[in-house]
Amino acid sequence: MNAPDRFELFVLPDGVKKLTITPDTKIPNAATFKVEKEDHTLANMLRMQLLEDPKVLFAGYKMPHPLDHYFILKVQTTPDTTPQHVLGNAVTELIQNVGSMKNKFEMDLIRARSDSSKQDMGEGEDLSSHQVDMDF
Repeated sequence: MNAPDRFELFVLPDGVKKLTITPDTKIPNAATFKVEKEDHTLANMLRMQLLEDPKVLFAGYKMPHPLDHYFILKVQTTPDTTPQHVLGNAVTELIQNVGSMKNKFEMDLIRARSDSSKQDMGEGEDLSSHQVDMDF
């Protein structure tokens, strides 16, 4: 078959860097980031987080080919910062957002289990109408 082995989707070969940064020579305050062994999931989350920063003028990505497991992220910023700096901030904010989402989910899961145990004892509400609150 032509399909690569599954481990090739996430294991970096020896000598390959996870992130390669190439400053743009034609556009001021711009850079291209090549991220190995990642896909649309991370690329789109990074792009969206970058676009929330008012210092980011442009953020976009592309996946050159479905069988190549990397994406190319292009970022242009205002003159008072660098693409590397805003990318670092975006990664930090994403980690915080995912942690917050995880904590909220776990708290709602504990609440749902507590409601379920009350119902098993004949107390509480009907769980079929229970919805998990995922507002952030």
